Amino acid sequence: MICAIEGELLHVRDSVATLRPAGSGLTYEILLPVYIIERLSSQIGQTIRLDLRHYFEAQSQGAILIPRLIGFGSHDERAFFELFTTVKGLGPRRALRALAKPPAEIAIAIASRDLRTLQTLPEIGKKLAETIALELAEKVQRFVIFSGHEVETKPRPSRSRAADEAAAALVALGQSPVEASRLVERALADAAARDQTLSTADAIITASLSGLGRSRA
Repeated sequence: MICAIEGELLHVRDSVATLRPAGSGLTYEILLPVYIIERLSSQIGQTIRLDLRHYFEAQSQGAILIPRLIGFGSHDERAFFELFTTVKGLGPRRALRALAKPPAEIAIAIASRDLRTLQTLPEIGKKLAETIALELAEKVQRFVIFSGHEVETKPRPSRSRAADEAAAALVALGQSPVEASRLVERALADAAARDQTLSTADAIITASLSGLGRSRA
């Protein structure tokens, strides 16, 4: 697997860098996340090093696989991208467009479940921001520490047995485990905001399905 490259930076156009290793007759096109484009644009003509992620991009409904390289400023930036793209709906291309801020800043927003900041990123709407926070909040601590920042994280509160039963019922009704948890947590949060308590699984299920209906309306 190609994991890094060093050479002269020839061009940066849109979200693609062109780089030629010393003594090589080859020139490589490397896809870039948004946050790194401005930095590299000031280094044209210089020798740079990029950590790489290699993947195959499907085209023509999967009939054609095209090899692609994605460049990052460090191993940690690449590792964050690999974690970020474990979220369903965040393929490589979409993730590259979404990473308009440095990974450390995004990691802080994820760890603190700052949905408002996450929704300022390109390609990230409310539902996807909620999914990112739900799936990654407890996995991004190494990137928060690496950034040198301290952040007060918001740990996911422990759920009641009724909430767990409601989530299991929603999965049985066809929701994914992540979506079921999201619906239950939103229903409980909405009830708490109205000074109400959902104490039974049936009540939580009803509120969750009601919230799902409103989101699809």
